[in-house]
Amino acid sequence: MYKEVLPNIFLIEIPLPNNPLKALNSYIIKGQERYFMIDTGMNRRECSEVMYTALKKLNVQLDKTDFFITHMHSDHCGLVGSLATDTSKIFCSYPDAEVILEPAARGEELLAGARGYGFPEDELQNVLERHPGFKYASQGEIKIDYVQDGDNIEIGDYHFQCVVTPGHTDGHTCLYEPDKKVLVSGDHILDDITPNISLFISGNPLADYLANLEKVSQLDIELTLPGHRNLIYDVKKRIAELKQHHQERNAEILAILRRGRATAYQVATQMSWDIDCPTWEEYPTPQKWFASGEAIAHLRYLEGLGQVRKELSDGIKVFSLS
Repeated sequence: MYKEVLPNIFLIEIPLPNNPLKALNSYIIKGQERYFMIDTGMNRRECSEVMYTALKKLNVQLDKTDFFITHMHSDHCGLVGSLATDTSKIFCSYPDAEVILEPAARGEELLAGARGYGFPEDELQNVLERHPGFKYASQGEIKIDYVQDGDNIEIGDYHFQCVVTPGHTDGHTCLYEPDKKVLVSGDHILDDITPNISLFISGNPLADYLANLEKVSQLDIELTLPGHRNLIYDVKKRIAELKQHHQERNAEILAILRRGRATAYQVATQMSWDIDCPTWEEYPTPQKWFASGEAIAHLRYLEGLGQVRKELSDGIKVFSLS
């Protein structure tokens, strides 16, 4: 259920049922007078039961616990509303805090954006109902202290610096301990899976993500504590693998567009995905959503490089080679 990965830093594996991520890595740091939790798990019974059991075994007092949310996805922040007390501080970047506090508003923006990229209307009706990000979001009123790049957070023997790394989300933030050469990477860097980089509204998240992989690669890191799966002991090697993955994705999309013009949704249906379903039609709606968002992000990146062009056809964005 939990293990000590560094002196006074405990990893709690919070299950994510029926989710390809399998579990969230929540980290508890014990200080002299207070405790510090990094990410929480979803707002659902299967997560809260494991969390409360582990906290009891670790003798963690929630009225003496502060929280750091690496980003706004519900598997990382869903339980914060029920775990935090009146004496808790909750730290998060401003862009992601906005979504945590008002998820419904962001949901409508995302649906409108997806519609413009060719996501079918009948599928859209199921997205908010079935999407885990909305279904298991944090409940209740919470107050968030905003963090920026370079801010310091101290707990016990650990002196963390906030490293803002947009890409996976607009305000994704890692924690770096320079003396101990430790990075808490959230979903910016994962070991045996690649972080989802999606776009539905605006921006160029893949360009941001790649730039921030380079930013992190300049840090002196011996151990990376990610948001999911295995700890990472050679982060530079993993960063190189992630960059290569996105180069291959870009090449795949260019090959698809050589066959003709397509919407982002149509491109996504022709891409290779590590999903245990024989056909695209059988993919669960949330997986179609994540895949389409990733296709859009890569198309936008290629558009920025001048390799792809975009035009409107009956209000739908259509892509072709430049």
